[in-house]
Amino acid sequence: MQQSTSESLGESTSGSAAAVRTVLDRLVAAWEQHDAEAYGELFTEDATYITYVGTYYRGRRDIVESHRTLFAGFLKGTRLADEILDVRFYGPGAAVVNCRGDTYKGKRPAKLTKIQTYTLVRDADAGPDAPWRIAAFQNTRRKPLMEAVSYRFAPGLVPAADR
Repeated sequence: MQQSTSESLGESTSGSAAAVRTVLDRLVAAWEQHDAEAYGELFTEDATYITYVGTYYRGRRDIVESHRTLFAGFLKGTRLADEILDVRFYGPGAAVVNCRGDTYKGKRPAKLTKIQTYTLVRDADAGPDAPWRIAAFQNTRRKPLMEAVSYRFAPGLVPAADR
């Protein structure tokens, strides 16, 4: 995974950033094993999960069962690619992670076609060693041609990172 981290809360976030990255590494590993239970365990009980086609799942059980079906069908034999773009912390128990991602078979794609947002939380009452879990996930398919057309006719739309 490629990572860049916004750590505006100081040194204490470096350990948290590593812990957040570990959650996403475990997510990729669970996907590789097509283990819906291990995948779902990384989410909170009431997590929300929005696919790139707009399907909305609510709750760990819904996420597990949908992935059990996907791993046996549409996504059988696939792997998950993930590149972290940014990690931001909002206090000691909340983080937002933006990634590029994709599913693939065979060779990992050079350009990942989806933008993803993960919201991770940890139980503040459980102390600083509480595990991070994914509370919300949003997956959006990129449309590079539409982006290019938009940028051509309205250059002000080009994100600062791409200028």
